[in-house]
Amino acid sequence: MPRIDRYILSQLLTLFGFFALVLVSVYWINRAVSLFDDLLSDGQTALVVLEFTALTLPIVISVVLPVAAFAASAYGTNRLTGESEMVAMQAAGLSPWRLARPVLVFGIFVGLLVAILVHGLVPMARARLAERETAIAENVTAQFLRPGEFQYPTEGVTLFIREVAKDGRLLDLFIEDARNPDNQTIYSSEEALVVRKDTGPVLVLLQGMSQNMRKQDGNRRLSVVRFSEFSYDIGAMFHARDRRGQDLREYTTWRLLNPDQDLLNATGASAGQAKREAHERIAQPFLSPVSAMIGFAALLVGGFSRFGVWRQVFWAILLLIFVQFVSNAAADQVGKNFNLWPLLYMPALIGTAISLMLLWLAAKPRPRPRLKSRKEGTA
Repeated sequence: MPRIDRYILSQLLTLFGFFALVLVSVYWINRAVSLFDDLLSDGQTALVVLEFTALTLPIVISVVLPVAAFAASAYGTNRLTGESEMVAMQAAGLSPWRLARPVLVFGIFVGLLVAILVHGLVPMARARLAERETAIAENVTAQFLRPGEFQYPTEGVTLFIREVAKDGRLLDLFIEDARNPDNQTIYSSEEALVVRKDTGPVLVLLQGMSQNMRKQDGNRRLSVVRFSEFSYDIGAMFHARDRRGQDLREYTTWRLLNPDQDLLNATGASAGQAKREAHERIAQPFLSPVSAMIGFAALLVGGFSRFGVWRQVFWAILLLIFVQFVSNAAADQVGKNFNLWPLLYMPALIGTAISLMLLWLAAKPRPRPRLKSRKEGTA
């Protein structure tokens, strides 16, 4: 690689590392704060919080890298222009097409990083997150069986436990299930046990009573039933889910492109939805070189100016927003009709066309201002 290419590439990589670090930190900290509140309120330890935030890191990085590539390209080009280095390169005979080569290499490098993330690390991280969420949801004692407190594990459900014995028995249990206003039930028992089943945790209430208030024919009827043993399913209450998925994003791209019946049964999705997710992953890395090229080419259009290139920066940001808007619109249309899946690659093609047009405008000779002849001036 020629020295000038290595110089521009090194400048872009340095700025890319800085912007990626800043953006990932901001995004990750914001995500970590919400996880911190949710997990600690459920009685989890700081190590669990750290594990969850670490597992979200690949997801955050895959989203941030294209933006960091654009920021590095735009800021790097602006700095090279402001320090007259870009002017010197162009005066030496380097055209915008030639100067775009290291930027394209930089964009392809970022695209490869995004591809590694979206095809490998992100599905693995999501699968591990799902596994840990399931384990925590099934850890009933740690999550919500705290004595002496009125707790609200889900909307419409109130739970109170006077004491948790050393052998695990729940003493003096109270449950109010008012999720259906027309059919409310209160359960109370002297003690209860937590039993784990394949469908999730179940509370076995011993020596208790249920009071049901049901609205029927405009009247409310109260029925009271005393029992020696009663099972109350709390698995659905805490949304404990089967480990096998429920989310297409946890599966590899190859399995999504060739979905089998096991995958479709586990996720409840159609083959078209699975393939749509796969094509979205394949198309995502192409936006990285497009973002880098737009940030570079837009700043070359205006040429050198003592007042800087902030107008070009503004237009570069608008163009990037436009490409992202097209990406969202294409994903929405494919979500309605999978046969339109080629639309997922349209944002990258449009972004490439915009970059080529900007480079053509930058390379196009600018007409010089016409000078009046001396004769006309003296006249």
